[in-house]
Amino acid sequence: MLDYKGYHGEAFYDEEIGMFSGRITNAKAIGTFYGKTVDEIETEFKKTIDYYLELCMKKNIEPEKPFSGKFNLRISPELHRKIYRASKEEGKSINNWIQEKLEAIVV
Repeated sequence: MLDYKGYHGEAFYDEEIGMFSGRITNAKAIGTFYGKTVDEIETEFKKTIDYYLELCMKKNIEPEKPFSGKFNLRISPELHRKIYRASKEEGKSINNWIQEKLEAIVV
């Protein structure tokens, strides 16, 4: 996992092109990056983010903020109670239970 200025990336070795290929995982507006070595892929990752932020500044647009993985959700007390019970029946925290349910329905 790569991390820079709040943006996260992942890279893998692509045998077809003979180099590492990477992508930003928590912001859709930023493209891919490539490198022949681990050091190169890390450098290209940072360059990609810096270029994106510089471009946004030049165009006077707000850069896409990285996803934090946190959001607030308001639900009824009755639904909260049902979720609590269901999560306890499965031996999970409410957070883990909800995350599993969301992952199962979101493509």
